[in-house]
Amino acid sequence: MSSGAGDAPNSEPKEHGRFRRAVSRLASEEDVLEARDLQRERASHGATALTDCQNRQQVEVMGTVRSLTLRPRAGTPTLEVDLYDGSGTVTLVWLGRRELAGIMPGRRMRATGCITTSGGRRVIFNPRYELLLKGG
Repeated sequence: MSSGAGDAPNSEPKEHGRFRRAVSRLASEEDVLEARDLQRERASHGATALTDCQNRQQVEVMGTVRSLTLRPRAGTPTLEVDLYDGSGTVTLVWLGRRELAGIMPGRRMRATGCITTSGGRRVIFNPRYELLLKGG
């Protein structure tokens, strides 16, 4: 005895489910292609893969800005940038900064500094950085 709409855990029509799976598959394929491009680019510039970075080591990393966050630390403005290099993400933190010209999501950049772990995240505080052209 079935009453209809409430019985199935997923009451969405099959066409919608197929469409979502197709979009999800395309998005994941795009992520894989982006990661591959970033890894190739990083290797050609001699930057270190985040998966190979050791704690408290001076590193040069390269990738794409995924997000920017303005977060106060002890009453001081702090700009945090998540940089994805195709193997992982590192958070670049500039203490006392509200913004840095040219840094925005999607922008490629190279950063140099001492990598550490803070709150379970890979972090580089006050790194030197260079903005890059896409593919460069």
